[in-house]
Amino acid sequence: MATQAKRPRVAGPVDGGDLDPVACFLSWCRRVGLELSPKVSERAGGRRTRGGARAALTSPPAQVAVSRQGTVAGYGMVARESVQAGELLFVVPRAALLSQHTCSIGGLLERERVALQSQSGWVPLLLALLHELQAPASRWRPYFALWPELGRLEHPMFWHGPSFSLSPQNCLRMVATQPIPKGHEIFNTYGQMANWQLIHMYGFVEPYPDNTDDTADIQMVTVREAALQGTKTEAERHLVYERWDFLCKLEMVGEEGAFVIGREEVLTEEELTTTLKVLCMPAEEFRELKDQDGGGDDKREEGSLTITNIPKLKASWRQLLQNSVLLTLQTYATDLKTDQGLLSNKEVYAKLSWREQQALQVRYGQKMILHQLLELTS
Repeated sequence: MATQAKRPRVAGPVDGGDLDPVACFLSWCRRVGLELSPKVSERAGGRRTRGGARAALTSPPAQVAVSRQGTVAGYGMVARESVQAGELLFVVPRAALLSQHTCSIGGLLERERVALQSQSGWVPLLLALLHELQAPASRWRPYFALWPELGRLEHPMFWHGPSFSLSPQNCLRMVATQPIPKGHEIFNTYGQMANWQLIHMYGFVEPYPDNTDDTADIQMVTVREAALQGTKTEAERHLVYERWDFLCKLEMVGEEGAFVIGREEVLTEEELTTTLKVLCMPAEEFRELKDQDGGGDDKREEGSLTITNIPKLKASWRQLLQNSVLLTLQTYATDLKTDQGLLSNKEVYAKLSWREQQALQVRYGQKMILHQLLELTS
């Protein structure tokens, strides 16, 4: 049986035969006119970093450097000194960007534009990427050399912090949108994402407690199960299902849905508030609500469902929410104490595989949110 063809290596000698992929990339940056702040040098902390068109080995001490040390995953940009908001980090000429218009088969892709049309619109760019990736003489060869092999998923796909913005000089400018303390990694953000979203979409997570957008889910059906646990008769169980069907008709819950809990607020506030209200209200009150077909007074007497307001909820609401959290924690294979032990023991943590470390960070962040909720409902 024929073996699977391997992707040709794209790293190679550039400007003097230096095989180091970062050094090759630095040389490429100079050639294509990628401009970095004068505060960025080609060397920092004994490591080669991305240099700019005007950077030199004799430049002032770097405030920003590219390195594998101190980053979330793979190569990253780390602030060696404090960076102020509004400070320009680097500028990328549009001509240096890889697209269906700038690739070596741009003419062919344009001629076949009609045949390559698709609902997503990604086909021309994907073909351009595949062609340049396989071309030994590709202009972007030093850039591809920094890519991880297909079997390695450790490389981050975005930076979280600054955001790219267009400039009238036909280029892309990276500007710090907030102060960046010394030693902190610099990221480009694609949105507020929990760790489970980061690992799913980009292949890495932020170690606890760095991800302030982390969340924990409580499956909607888990709240129903918690409500059923509180019943004693078949009539009470039937009433719980009747209330659940009513919530489904209101489109507040679903069999596949989840209530999303953040560190400071409940992201699905309306859905969770309505669910707790309907499942906990007296039977006669529910009958009246159902007769109104979900209408009536929509006043929220309990206030906004932020984390700090949870202790102010009605006792029956807090009890149902607490039981739901306990059921959710039972779905994890390990408890919080076990995970804390793994994280606090550096030697044991270092022996875990990269994927095991990432999974540990994901579930630990979720459990911390759930345990916080458990305390607030006590």
